[in-house]
Amino acid sequence: MGKQDNKTGNDQYESLKLCNQLCFPLYAASRKITSIYTPYFKPLGLTYTKYIVFLVLWEEDGITVGDICSRLYLDNGTVTPLIKKMEAEGYVTRKRSKEDERVVTVHLTEKGRAFRDKCADIPARAGACLRLSQEEAATMYKLLYKMLEEM
Repeated sequence: MGKQDNKTGNDQYESLKLCNQLCFPLYAASRKITSIYTPYFKPLGLTYTKYIVFLVLWEEDGITVGDICSRLYLDNGTVTPLIKKMEAEGYVTRKRSKEDERVVTVHLTEKGRAFRDKCADIPARAGACLRLSQEEAATMYKLLYKMLEEM
């Protein structure tokens, strides 16, 4: 096999190099950012997924499970057990629609609404760990949401 053949063979697999994968830095950054939140979540009994469900509910109480799934880019099989756990912990209640029993709305309890105060400083504390300017963070935010919307 000559040099030219070897080069062609290497070019064929160039796209398989880790350094050429957009998915990898997204995955690794997501894991690192989530780990930054862990010390703030642990004392509150939170997981990242539970936290983002709370974020949605604090914005819009009484939203359907389907809408929560849609806003968080998660499936029903992930969200439903989590909401059941949150209900058992006294943070939310679930109500079936009278018009369509398959539709379930999720409502914060007083405890769930009050829990927001305990979480209010988490974004600033976690954000302080990231070394991005406001401009860099805003650019990344726009690009990530553009990517999510186009997928």
